Amino acid sequence: MTYTNILLEREGAVALITLNRPKVLNALNRETMDEVVDALEALERDDDVRCVVLTGGERAFAAGADVNEFLAATPVDMLSRYKFQQWERIRKITKPMIAAVRGFALGGGCELAMLCDMIVAGEGARFGQPEINLGIMPGAGGTQRLTRAIGKARAMELVLTGRHMSAAEAFAAGLVTRVVPDEVALDEAKKLAGQIAQKAPVAVRLAKEAILKAFDTTLEGGLDFERKAFYLLFATEDKTEGIQAFLAKRPPVFKGR
Repeated sequence: MTYTNILLEREGAVALITLNRPKVLNALNRETMDEVVDALEALERDDDVRCVVLTGGERAFAAGADVNEFLAATPVDMLSRYKFQQWERIRKITKPMIAAVRGFALGGGCELAMLCDMIVAGEGARFGQPEINLGIMPGAGGTQRLTRAIGKARAMELVLTGRHMSAAEAFAAGLVTRVVPDEVALDEAKKLAGQIAQKAPVAVRLAKEAILKAFDTTLEGGLDFERKAFYLLFATEDKTEGIQAFLAKRPPVFKGR
């Protein structure tokens, strides 16, 4: 499928989505988000794809939402036209997603990176929720996901001051998975995706769901979900293959069933 604002590539079992609006530092307008959602949902249906990498350019992953869409917008416009439902559709993607971040990941860009399951950041990456400087606040999950990732005190400071956080600080705070030199950030994200793509797809999906469940349920509820997911995997062919391969001291060949 051909897109206007993103590029879509496949490298074996790993798919790469690249935000491609370099003149505006990949500002996230409605059309761009529609394309990201469309691509992700198509990849979700493709059994040959086992992991997705989402990236931007060297100067910016995404420098924020396209504020031109906000200037004359009313509350009714935001409710009916801007469609924050796009973000909820991304949240429902079951395949692992890795953000490869270089440059700015601000506002909606930071929120999009946080929607991914892991973030590989270049050393020069900058994260933040500077919406307060425009007289507004994060609206696509920034107050919730950032707080869950780095804690109330740090999130409160970042959101209320609008300051940027360096890649090193983001790593120390627990927001990103790893920090690498800028020039290898995308390669490292693809390498990580390739490692995950070799694992049993059903086990990966259920493990991702179980980890995310920790954020919206009690410990007891999360443990119950984990246990049932664990039991369910004993009905898969990949469980048998994985254990047989381990005992035979050979690499497993997982088929996703």
